[in-house]
Amino acid sequence: MNNIRKICALFLMLPFFVTGNTVGQEFNAKEMVLEHIGDSYSWHITKWGDKDVFIALPVIIKSKESGWHLFLSSRLEHGAGYRGLHIAREGKYAGKIVERGHTGEEIRPVLDISITKNVAALLINCMVVLLVIMPLAGWYRRGTMKPTKGFKGAIEILLVNIEEVIKECVGEDYKRFSPFLLTVFFFIFVNNLMGLIPFFPGGANVTGNIAITMVLALCTFLAVNISGKKAYWKEIFWPEIPIWLKAPAPIMPALEFLGIFTKPFALMIRLFANMLAGHAVILGLLCLIFISATMGTVINVGMSAISIVFTCFMFLLELLVAFLQAYIFTLLSSVFIGIAVAKHPEHANKHKLY
Repeated sequence: MNNIRKICALFLMLPFFVTGNTVGQEFNAKEMVLEHIGDSYSWHITKWGDKDVFIALPVIIKSKESGWHLFLSSRLEHGAGYRGLHIAREGKYAGKIVERGHTGEEIRPVLDISITKNVAALLINCMVVLLVIMPLAGWYRRGTMKPTKGFKGAIEILLVNIEEVIKECVGEDYKRFSPFLLTVFFFIFVNNLMGLIPFFPGGANVTGNIAITMVLALCTFLAVNISGKKAYWKEIFWPEIPIWLKAPAPIMPALEFLGIFTKPFALMIRLFANMLAGHAVILGLLCLIFISATMGTVINVGMSAISIVFTCFMFLLELLVAFLQAYIFTLLSSVFIGIAVAKHPEHANKHKLY
């Protein structure tokens, strides 16, 4: 009870601290939101007084002018340049490392394979996935019949339920695709949860990065089309419909062929947009505290209370969304694979209705 009172008191005192620290300063909510949901060459932890506390990450650049460079991102902080390289503050390359061309314009290096915040978070989250799954895998390998308890038991329940979904959607050949689909589920779920943790090593917007969701969708695209049976390709190029819809003008085959690409594209956009929007809404609500800091103590306290209540609600909602987005991505991937591996057209049609 005492701890709860302390937390409540801290929330009530927050507006006063914010008011004192932001008087005379112009707060840019857009810049703050974009900075937190975007990628960066260093991992910002907190601000201690006037000093930024951050983790410098490796910068690996191949410059058009001076070849390869390897150094820590701390050399580029606060607008500093290093070996002709600097981070652009505005323009189309804002936030990216650039160099000066012969005519003085900012140009991107030939190759930039730096370990950015999202890359570092991706590596950490992959280790978390292994730490979650490997103990349970070891338990299965030992073949003991003693039921799991605690955390391993909870993971096993989740794994068994997701595998049942895969079995229903894919069909009798589900075991061939279960490793891939279960990996996709736990990878997305862990990344979503880690993105909601507001301190290191969490907070990175990994699944809100379209490059990550594109690779996941590409994996599903390859799994579907490489494993596609004869019936699957027949339904695309010569479906069982009136002849005038497929010859002489191949209207339906063209639409079905387009669907090969729109399905993974929808997977990519759905996951990216939902996770990005969730982070942006939570940060936007928190910005109300700082925006109202110069409007007087009474208004700031009222807006801060509203902001905290709605932020807590959105955070709980995002916990649900973190699971739902991983579940939906795995479910739809299973459905698309089930359509592709169905041996008969009627089985494929059943999955389409699903």
